[in-house]
Amino acid sequence: CNEGECGACTVIMDGKPVNSCLVLAVEADDSDVMTVEGLGKNGELHPLQQAFLDEGAVQCGYCTPGMILGAYAMLLKNPEPSNAEIIDALEGTLCRCGSYNRIIQAIQTAARAIRGGIS
Repeated sequence: CNEGECGACTVIMDGKPVNSCLVLAVEADDSDVMTVEGLGKNGELHPLQQAFLDEGAVQCGYCTPGMILGAYAMLLKNPEPSNAEIIDALEGTLCRCGSYNRIIQAIQTAARAIRGGIS
């Protein structure tokens, strides 16, 4: 869309979340790019993906990849975030269903699982 308004297209590029709609292909050349599909291993969901399902944070699914990858990037830097830190990290990723409380809960659930050694 070349707008960067919703964050739904977030990917991790060279370790940082970016809106893919704002990145030209030439800018991604030689970069490490991970999509939400790259989180799982050996057919297993990543704890963030599983927590979104378990906590009912997946409604229409439009924002889910952006929310999960934004949270993933945040958890790499801050494995024990407060709710306010989660909100700050996901600023700019819009949930059209208004499931923000469930999304925050899912991220907290995943953070606990990751700290507990499930990754």
